[in-house]
Amino acid sequence: MSELVRIITSPAPEERNRALDSFCESAGVAALLAECEALDALRQQSPSLYERVRALFFLAAIHRFHLPGRPGVPENALLPFSGYTHLLARRYEEAIRSFLEAQRENGPSAALSSALSASFRGLAFQTLADQVRRSVRAVRGNQWMFRTGHPGDYPLRLRGELLKRGDSSLFPILRESTPVRMDLSHSGWSDIFFLGMDYPEGARVLNISIDLALHGQAEPAPPVEAWLRVIDRPVLRLVSVDLRAEAEIESLAEVFDFARDYLGLLKSAVIASGLIPAGLEGSGQSLGDLLSRLTGRAGLGLEIVSKVNDIPKGSRLAVSTNLLACLISACMRATGQITTLTGPLEESDRRLVAARAILGEWLGGGGGG
Repeated sequence: MSELVRIITSPAPEERNRALDSFCESAGVAALLAECEALDALRQQSPSLYERVRALFFLAAIHRFHLPGRPGVPENALLPFSGYTHLLARRYEEAIRSFLEAQRENGPSAALSSALSASFRGLAFQTLADQVRRSVRAVRGNQWMFRTGHPGDYPLRLRGELLKRGDSSLFPILRESTPVRMDLSHSGWSDIFFLGMDYPEGARVLNISIDLALHGQAEPAPPVEAWLRVIDRPVLRLVSVDLRAEAEIESLAEVFDFARDYLGLLKSAVIASGLIPAGLEGSGQSLGDLLSRLTGRAGLGLEIVSKVNDIPKGSRLAVSTNLLACLISACMRATGQITTLTGPLEESDRRLVAARAILGEWLGGGGGG
């Protein structure tokens, strides 16, 4: 049996918890390539999610850190264009097949290993995201999002209160605010996949929800906010105040293009809330038709704005997850998926929003939850 396959599949913790480097540092190029073949077979054949994902991360690490720079592994090589296009389109299986075929024909190279590392890493997170989708899909109230492939099947309608113009002729604004999370127990992220799988007792946490304020200057208030309103243009306008980023989206393809701008988290919230169902990805349908069905009339769209009030990156306050939950709550309130338009969420609604927020983390590549 392959040494690395033995590490992954061993029931003994002292064997299973061995570091990848303990083998790779002394292995030659031929041995590493043989291990890669065995790992590739394991990730395709194993029924265990844990084994498949760990094999993928081993493959990504070998091609990223251990094969490049070895004697006999040249730096430069031509990459197959088909593999490159598959990688950009997140079709990782097809990209891997293309790059491995080039490696079999021309031998290993740092360039091919770089492409393979990115592909295996992307596939690992995609595999986990697919599992999250299945888990979220199993929650009652979520199934329809994955089955909707045409605007004609779209079940959501905007609440009537949000379609009544005020004295200023503008549509009303729905505002949602959310606290952040403080972990009192330890600083290890409990949502890291392998921590939860390998050491579940170490993944237990004690969390509290907190509002924030500058000491002595203001009363504590929820630091995460989102706003939603109808606008007189058939577009989806997304705005992040703290990131100083905005976009007017005119097609469904743009909604699912997370790398296009800095608004990936807002796009994840729009999808996870069901406002733009996940089942519409790649459908080629019209965003304008969907917005017309949502608002009940042609020519209208939505503006969604988010703001995080002066919380620095790396605060460990779960800002992205709570911002997702805030945005998802606003979208779900606006479309009647949550019982109340105003006030606190009921427990059943909180659980549904939490499930959708976990999905949103994985859609946008955050990998939380």
